[in-house]
Amino acid sequence: MADPAGVPSAGRLLELVEGMAGQPVLMLVDLVADRFIYGSPKRISREAPVLILSYSGERTSPGGGANAVANVAALGGRPLPLGVVGDDEPGRQLLDALEALGAPGDGIVRHPGYRTPTKVRILGGGEHSARQQIVRYDIEDRIELDATIREAFAGALAGWRREARVAVLSDYGYGAVVPDLVATVREALAPQGVVLCDSRYRLREFEGLDGATPNEEEALALLAGEGDPDLDSRGAGLRRELGARFLLITRGSYGMSLFAAGSTAHIPVHGTEQVADVTGAGDTVIGTFALATAAGAQPLEAALLANYAAGVVVMKLGTATLTAAELRRAIESNDRPLQELEWAAS
Repeated sequence: MADPAGVPSAGRLLELVEGMAGQPVLMLVDLVADRFIYGSPKRISREAPVLILSYSGERTSPGGGANAVANVAALGGRPLPLGVVGDDEPGRQLLDALEALGAPGDGIVRHPGYRTPTKVRILGGGEHSARQQIVRYDIEDRIELDATIREAFAGALAGWRREARVAVLSDYGYGAVVPDLVATVREALAPQGVVLCDSRYRLREFEGLDGATPNEEEALALLAGEGDPDLDSRGAGLRRELGARFLLITRGSYGMSLFAAGSTAHIPVHGTEQVADVTGAGDTVIGTFALATAAGAQPLEAALLANYAAGVVVMKLGTATLTAAELRRAIESNDRPLQELEWAAS
């Protein structure tokens, strides 16, 4: 990816989308349940300035690392998830949802006494109007990986040994994804395997990665007060510090920046700056990047596909996924990310 001549064509990206079908991706993730409760505005309480909603329904979707699993499945890939849920209702709902997506449950442990992390969002709106999120509360717990859980992970990895060539680590801080499992995960991959990581709080602790996908806020926080404040310099420095071959920084309405040895590519956003909901967009990014890599994409090709995918899901409400057909339509309808891609030395 040293110069603009290396920009892939739309045709090449479409070939990769076709190649995603059936590709296995090993996924060590923090499993989260996203619960959405809907209501219609009724009145303001007489006792306090509080909006009262009339309950109209709810749904629970895969969230956190489970949303990355869901995105791989929705795009036609074959996720192989490792994670932990509690022996509770959100855990059961999450397992049912992943099973419906075709994700095997071999590597998912139901741990008694552990509360499945659940993010509960309450939304208000009329039947024919956009629902607005009013408040969110989180039910959180942190799991310690004891011998039983590690043995379950090892058993699942043994059954999937050499099946996948790409692995995703999605660390939301709930304890299922730990740095000392990087080598174990890599050992389970096919030769020349690729390990990708998205860690909200401790990316530096994950050694031996091939690539990482932090957002801009997370990336700059890792290098707060260090050296040149310019993103190009900091991104290149962070990639070198992590020892990774590439670093993809997501930048919201500014698109994405891909850092590799010797060069940087700034990818314009697909779509508009007016988004519906950014919930879970980072999970879409790493899921799409991983699946594209499994299909044979080079880092720039995978980043472009992830950029298109993110532009699609942020136009949907709630924790969302997209299909391969939607990804194809995005590529065919907009060549801006290819035509306006910018290069810089790094």
